[in-house]
Amino acid sequence: MSRIKNAQLRYRVIDRCLRNPYKPFPTKQDLRQACEEAIFGNSIGEDICDSTIEKDMFAMRMDFDAPIKYSKREKGYYYEDEEYSIDKIPLSEDDVDAIKFAANTLMQFRDVDIFKQFGFAIDKIFDRVHISNNPLDESVDTFVQFETAEEVGGSEMLPEFLKAIKEKVITHFDYTSFVNGKTKSRKVVPLLLKEYRNRWYVITFEIDREKIMTFGLDRISNLEITEDIYTQEVAFQSKRYFKHSIGITANETRPEKVVFKIDKIGSKYLESQPLHSTQKLIKEGRKRNTLELEVIISEELKRTILSYGSQIEVIEPKSLKNSLRDIVLEMHEIYC
Repeated sequence: MSRIKNAQLRYRVIDRCLRNPYKPFPTKQDLRQACEEAIFGNSIGEDICDSTIEKDMFAMRMDFDAPIKYSKREKGYYYEDEEYSIDKIPLSEDDVDAIKFAANTLMQFRDVDIFKQFGFAIDKIFDRVHISNNPLDESVDTFVQFETAEEVGGSEMLPEFLKAIKEKVITHFDYTSFVNGKTKSRKVVPLLLKEYRNRWYVITFEIDREKIMTFGLDRISNLEITEDIYTQEVAFQSKRYFKHSIGITANETRPEKVVFKIDKIGSKYLESQPLHSTQKLIKEGRKRNTLELEVIISEELKRTILSYGSQIEVIEPKSLKNSLRDIVLEMHEIYC
């Protein structure tokens, strides 16, 4: 990788560090270590020196008007303008060429097992950078509209949680429940980061309750990653834990066989994008097909089924059918 491209990568790593509210005022050594880990996968200091970081920050001030300041009190660096981000600066043609090169490389490996789960994201990147050769072409946004999602927050904590998972350290944070609006302090060992519908979640072992629990990153505050290593073994295997889940919900209950009928149009959608890996066609009818899943009954499952409206009829289990009927009756009272 060329020195220029390396520098561009370091600028963005430095930018992320300066905007991280959970590890404010990074030192020069902190920035060097973050760049080492992001680019070379280690932090032993053989590839980047402190003087390189000094030159990078000077270049960011000169070329991108980055308001980087040094705090004598905190003994670290920060942005004077808290709203500033290098990501808000338009990409140059060199930047776009570099992204195109990376996208072409990713496309060659999109069907390799390790990248299969990211195939859709890789396709979106590839499509966006290849639709127009001109990075400043405003007509792209006029004639092509990509699916977007509002940022819900919490993604800035991903590096901190990932570090905690790798090092198996005890972590403290405050968590606000969507259900009752109350905020409680939590003491956990982070185990896994999982994304679902553009929200990030951390699956943890809560120490006081000795239980696997899931928390949405957007509802976490006052994050503190301690240096205390949790030495006890936690019985957790992510693939097994979520094997019968739709969405983020997983628990100790056994999966159940869910049988439902769906009309021909809906069946074609589910054939192209199954609800779950256990989905299978058990009967093909004249107007409707009968399908089967083996999953945990969860709110995500109910919402997914209800999203198909009258196209789907759940046959079993009876408990799920009754639960959906109650929801539909409540909706009927609201709209009638």
